[in-house]
Amino acid sequence: MKLDILVFAVHPDDAELGCSGTILKHIAAGKKVGIVDLTRGELGTRGTAETRDQESADSTRVLGLHARENLGMRDGFFRNDEEHQLQIIRMIRKYTPEIVLCNALHDRHPDHGRASELVYDSFFLSGLPKIKTSLDNHEQEAFRPRLLLNYIQDRYIEPDVIVDVSEFWDKKLECIRAFKTQFFDPGSEEPQTYISSPVFLKAIEARSRELGKSIGAVHGEGFTSKKLLGVDSLFDLR
Repeated sequence: MKLDILVFAVHPDDAELGCSGTILKHIAAGKKVGIVDLTRGELGTRGTAETRDQESADSTRVLGLHARENLGMRDGFFRNDEEHQLQIIRMIRKYTPEIVLCNALHDRHPDHGRASELVYDSFFLSGLPKIKTSLDNHEQEAFRPRLLLNYIQDRYIEPDVIVDVSEFWDKKLECIRAFKTQFFDPGSEEPQTYISSPVFLKAIEARSRELGKSIGAVHGEGFTSKKLLGVDSLFDLR
């Protein structure tokens, strides 16, 4: 299946927190969007790999994704090396997206920045014909998407572009809350963590309102780009 947008997320729920409003908005506009999770988030303090698998499936239904896969890399221990790059390249060549979204350039969790570097390097390498990959015993053709953007996660990074997601804010919260073990639950007996604090989702909302306000919207999601971005007309800019 060819996708318009392919989102890479090192942990299940990263995409939901960082860019699910943008995902929902583009699916509503008729675009095909998928997520590839790099790990199962098995090192998380709360929940298990199995519960996160189920939560990911629940969120996928809310989002209406056209595809979702998990590469099963080792949470916390994957590397930006040939073995892991080839896994990312296979996904890019499989889905041939026009746009790739991935983790923040740097963040509180070290996996986020490392995943960003892994996807960035693989994004470039995927376009080199002399790098050979195959999937289901079929050789893949070289392919490089036209654009890679990084969504913003815990640490504030000044965005290069902001997407108005006001219409999809409630549904974004719904897909985030699908990860029941990870976020605030007054009845949970699991250890409290940074993201299970009752103020964490309030901080996510405050960020979205801050970004939205800067473009005259209620809620926004920000993205950064390592390359300069262009538009066909100044009137496309808000």
